Amino acid sequence: MDSARRQDQLSTTAAAAARKILVRLQDVMAARTPAQAKLNKVVEIIGEELSSEVCSIYLLREGMLELFATRGLKQEAVHVTRLGLGEGLVGTIANNVETLNLEEASGHPDFAYRPETGEELFHSFAGVPIVRREKAIGALCVQHVDPRAYVEVEIEALQTVAMVLAELLSNAGLVDENPGETRAVETGATILSGLQLVMGMARGHAVFHQPRITIEHTVAEDIEVERQRVYSAFAKMREQLDRMAGQAEFGVEGETREVLETYKMFAYDEGWSRRINEAIDSGLTAEAAIERVQQRTRMRMRQIDDALLQDRMHDLEDLSNRLLRIVAGQLGTAAQLGLRQDTILIARNLGPAELLEYDRRRLKGLILEEGSLTAHVTIVARAMGVPVLGRVKNTRSLINDGDLLLLDVNQNRLYIRPSVPMDEAFESGLALTQKRRAAYAALRDKPAESLDGTRIELMVNAGLRDDVAALDVTGADGIGLFRTEFQFLVSATLPQRERQQRLYREVLDAAGSKPVIFRTVDIGGDKALPYLRNSDTDEQEENPAMGWRAVRLALERDGLMKVQARALLEAAAGRTLHVMFPMISEPWELAQAKALFKEQYDWLAKRDKKLPKTVYYGTMLEVPALAETLDFVLPELDFLSIGTNDLTQFLFAADRANPKLAERYDWLSVAILRFLSRIVKTCANYDVPVGVCGEMGGRTLEAMALLGIGIRRLSITPASVGPVKAMVRSLDVAALSAHCTDLLKGGVANLREPLAQWASDNNVELN
Repeated sequence: MDSARRQDQLSTTAAAAARKILVRLQDVMAARTPAQAKLNKVVEIIGEELSSEVCSIYLLREGMLELFATRGLKQEAVHVTRLGLGEGLVGTIANNVETLNLEEASGHPDFAYRPETGEELFHSFAGVPIVRREKAIGALCVQHVDPRAYVEVEIEALQTVAMVLAELLSNAGLVDENPGETRAVETGATILSGLQLVMGMARGHAVFHQPRITIEHTVAEDIEVERQRVYSAFAKMREQLDRMAGQAEFGVEGETREVLETYKMFAYDEGWSRRINEAIDSGLTAEAAIERVQQRTRMRMRQIDDALLQDRMHDLEDLSNRLLRIVAGQLGTAAQLGLRQDTILIARNLGPAELLEYDRRRLKGLILEEGSLTAHVTIVARAMGVPVLGRVKNTRSLINDGDLLLLDVNQNRLYIRPSVPMDEAFESGLALTQKRRAAYAALRDKPAESLDGTRIELMVNAGLRDDVAALDVTGADGIGLFRTEFQFLVSATLPQRERQQRLYREVLDAAGSKPVIFRTVDIGGDKALPYLRNSDTDEQEENPAMGWRAVRLALERDGLMKVQARALLEAAAGRTLHVMFPMISEPWELAQAKALFKEQYDWLAKRDKKLPKTVYYGTMLEVPALAETLDFVLPELDFLSIGTNDLTQFLFAADRANPKLAERYDWLSVAILRFLSRIVKTCANYDVPVGVCGEMGGRTLEAMALLGIGIRRLSITPASVGPVKAMVRSLDVAALSAHCTDLLKGGVANLREPLAQWASDNNVELN
């Protein structure tokens, strides 16, 4: 209670300090005096109210931050001292759009001394960015002679004043509001690339998700009126979200419902509404208060390295935008206005609820300036079947409203205002894709059997309940890898056993008689969860892919694994359960993981719970060390799956996420094929079936090589099943195996060219 009371007192003090400054600033802003005189008066007011010996305003002019007004520094430095973006403390504030609060300014690594200012007399320093339209247009700074950290009350007051200053400066035309963005209307053809989020091809006209909302009035005339406007907007927003969740096709059950529930959790968060109220108390209008809190959120996001936590912050920003549009009466997003033709939607980022508002008959594709594979909007777009390309830069400067766009996520290409040859090539590719899709669909009910009668198991990778539909669409033999961590990644809190059990049971029901291999949760490392922390690993790991993750995390946090074990065992009651452990590197890890599952099995059996008829245990081989102890682990296994994605990067010491290293290794090098061949032979000696799950098995030439060294089960993306099945049915596996044996004996370091030539000579269907 004492802590809460102190926080309330601080908030009240901050609001009072800011409000007092704003009241005095209103008179300054209303006065018929030149802009320079107004700024001179502003720094005097702020300095007096905060008892600060120095107060200075720097503004962005012609790409440089120029000292425009100061109280406390030498007046001859005004309009003389200039700093580049990223130069000195002021340049750092503007470049990073961040707040600095320093007891000793000279101790900061970016400190830059300017002798003409006389600032050597002052030790403490605090500065906040002056932000307009999400960009820093200047900086507001205070300094003291004595070293001291400024308290939160003072920083809050500075941030509030900086927001009002942005309006004053913009109206006076004193700053470059859009540095680097001035341009003539683009008319030529352009090609962009980004991050492939949801595969597919689409044609449509460019539509921007929402026009930019410019806040015209920042200082409130009546605080209570502004507060009621915010209360009304919150009620309307929550009503919209409740209605949307009830109407959405995906909103009734499954992972997308969990996404929307997480989204609603933010909408009803009391802390968020309280911060907006506090900003109103400081004297801001409802619009300015929402934007003020949103600016702080953006600053926090820039300091967060955790991708998943950033995604959750994007959800909160999406809601802030929605609330701002409601309170400003500017509800006209492209969704509300309606799509008039086939559309490629463009947004900086997008919340899942906003995506669900669009007419799916017209929405053909999505372009995001941000975005990630684990973002909520990506998950929902995949369920909607909308191709998504993320991390596309400079969309507002390169794309005009209504431009024709061709989106080919498969090739990582966005064609803007395509030329006739570009359009023809795209149409040919689209037609070929559709033709191939039709040909692959015709193979759906035919077995993946080679010309010499070798049967290959083609299974799919999945992570959402809706992904199971791919079994019927592709005719796959089952799910060779169900990534159970997806449920954890889209949840705001740790999924309880009942939720996990429901998902696993629904997946098994949907798969019917076809097998499903559940991989136990692979989280941690580069898939960190904001609600699951470890005191020893709070700091960012230098090599997250090789860090505290997967079975390592699960064995240390064995409560997590016990809950998942019970959920899987109960979900598979009366059926066969396949369990696979990720990231096993030593035999004892497998022994512990199996013992934990068997312990839970016995615990449930004693309570007369209905259990699976059979439980098969397997492991991923993705750590090279495990290959050297297969004689220990194979007698304990029912199957083995080789995870080629992680295995390859570990073998070649090359991060697969680093684009500079993408060409440094090849799946068809002798090194990896020899390594895999030894594993296959060892597994055959122990009569343990071995398969491959990973991107390597989804590429037809690479898949052919895997069959040549003895792999008989592939788990791949649903889109790869058709092409790989067509390849298998055109292949003589016995002849290929003999050829691969000869190639692996030596003479060629990389087998890509000789294998491609062999496929061509033997009429193997590759694409």
